[in-house]
Amino acid sequence: MKEKLYTIPMNDAMNADDECPFCYIERSIEQDQLDYVLGSCASYMEADNRELTDAEGFCRMHFKKLCDYGNTLGNGWMLKTHYMKMRKELEKLTSNYAPGKKPMFGKKKAVEANNAISAWVEERNNSCFICNRFHEMYDRYMDTFFYLYENDEKFRDKLSHGKGMCLPHFGDVCNAAENTLPDKEKPEFFKTIFKVMNDNMARIQEDVNWLIEKFDYLHKDDPWKNSKDAVPRAMQKLKGGYPSDPVYKPR
Repeated sequence: MKEKLYTIPMNDAMNADDECPFCYIERSIEQDQLDYVLGSCASYMEADNRELTDAEGFCRMHFKKLCDYGNTLGNGWMLKTHYMKMRKELEKLTSNYAPGKKPMFGKKKAVEANNAISAWVEERNNSCFICNRFHEMYDRYMDTFFYLYENDEKFRDKLSHGKGMCLPHFGDVCNAAENTLPDKEKPEFFKTIFKVMNDNMARIQEDVNWLIEKFDYLHKDDPWKNSKDAVPRAMQKLKGGYPSDPVYKPR
């Protein structure tokens, strides 16, 4: 099948020999967004972009990555106006707050759910400019994955002979398959993806097992095989992401 512009990232991810093509795409999008927010053509100087970062904020993980990125002035500008917005919201909530009555036994969770302050904090904790940009793109990449699966024999071959994906993205793929694929295609897809996942989970297990054996003096002179990076790959397979990635800096 002739490659289209929108299929290139997914094909690149499948060609990367990575433990998960969706982790590969997620990292690429995240790095692009870090560059967008704080890079040499940074958006923090644009008022309309800072309105978005003010409103959405950043999660704990991406605050850490923005701090590591190294643009102190850019982070300062974003924090200055974001703090203004957060302070106004907090002052309004606290000035109008009226404590509720002590809950009866067994009613604690229901009362906590109605607490305006905790609800606001939870909403702010679940909002992140970078995460939101990824989620906006994620569904499109999932659609592209199934478009290629249905229309590109080479892509199906890459999938069936590949390394599978991390468990979180595997769950997303299984859910999307139920809602995307025609019923007649589902059995073959699940047969393929289940075999790929089980085979590659076994491969990772063998790598971790051999890594441990290599610390036994009886095996000190034996080859490492594929076990040297077994720990971060095993972590990625279970939870996604890249545990051993270095701090991302400006390109």
